[in-house]
Amino acid sequence: MPIVQACALTGRSRATHYRRADPLGVAALGPVHGALLPRRLPPSTITDDERAQVLALLNSEPYRDLAIGQVWARELDEGRYWCSESSMYRIARAAGQSRERRAQASHPPRVRPELVAHGPSEVWSWDITALKGPRKGEWYKLYVVLDIFSRYVPGWLVAHAEDAVVAKDFLADAVARNLVIPHTIHADRGGSMTSKPVSEMMIDLGISRSHSRPRTSNDNPFSEAQFKTLKYVPDFPERFGSLADARAFCDRFFPAYNHEHRHSGIGMHTPASVHFGTRDRHPRTTPGHPRPRPHTTPPAVQPPTPAPTPARAGVDQPTRPERANPVRSTVSFDLTATAAPRCRDRGVPRHGGQPAATARTAGGVASQAAAGGRHLNASRRGRD
Repeated sequence: MPIVQACALTGRSRATHYRRADPLGVAALGPVHGALLPRRLPPSTITDDERAQVLALLNSEPYRDLAIGQVWARELDEGRYWCSESSMYRIARAAGQSRERRAQASHPPRVRPELVAHGPSEVWSWDITALKGPRKGEWYKLYVVLDIFSRYVPGWLVAHAEDAVVAKDFLADAVARNLVIPHTIHADRGGSMTSKPVSEMMIDLGISRSHSRPRTSNDNPFSEAQFKTLKYVPDFPERFGSLADARAFCDRFFPAYNHEHRHSGIGMHTPASVHFGTRDRHPRTTPGHPRPRPHTTPPAVQPPTPAPTPARAGVDQPTRPERANPVRSTVSFDLTATAAPRCRDRGVPRHGGQPAATARTAGGVASQAAAGGRHLNASRRGRD
């Protein structure tokens, strides 16, 4: 009677039976306790001589330029079975002959953009977002350029679609109305951002180009945060009825954002006050102005401490700013052709922002020029 049936009839565990029948261990398996014996190779193991024969077959004249699957199938058609196809791959891999035969390009790691702005009109950031139209699948494109130091929006534009020429004219118009050429304009790697018209316009104005790393979503944080502020306002509609409705909404939002919105990233000041240098004239920035109390005999209170305004703002700021350049950007590509003539206005409608001549004072322009900006008219006089 087999041991399995005997153990089942007596209710005895087979492990107990084997342990009591042979306390020192089964002879075929060795002792129960102690180090395990080396694993015995199965009978079908390929020997070293057979491996050498298979490798010589793969390197033979008829088969040296064929894939291993082709070699295995053709040998099988001839009635010769050496080993399995996977074993052929293992033998070739062990000999260092299983790899891509074609030359593979090796790309160096992308350098992250490190931009630091110490004043207005030094580093700008721009992006394009989509606004839902009246029907499903219909979208409007909102172009917004932002100063990363002051969070001021020098210009915006709502168009039917994303276009490189429209983007070029939009940026050129924003720079012209700002009166100070920024040192660097940062953007992601969208089609309009890396297009030739936009690149030629920046080269013509002497603006450094900076782009996010490929497949890196947090290299353009200022524009993304501004879009969230735009789309999280209570009166932001689910859909816009027409292009005129989208422009009318943005015409109300951006002036309020520039001149009324208190931004937490700039010490709860308005972007316009930081951009034009008027935040120091605000009463809460002047010491010795305690808040009045409704009591008849107000107790002694300390003057309110104004929120500190950051001394710099940047994209992926370096860990040691004192060792970095004030502005360092990564250029997406270099144009070998000569730059195009100076960009001129092509009639793109100006749908946002305040005109520079009426919105900023002479002191604001002088303060930005002293902070390192270049005056647009002075730059154009050298080119004309």
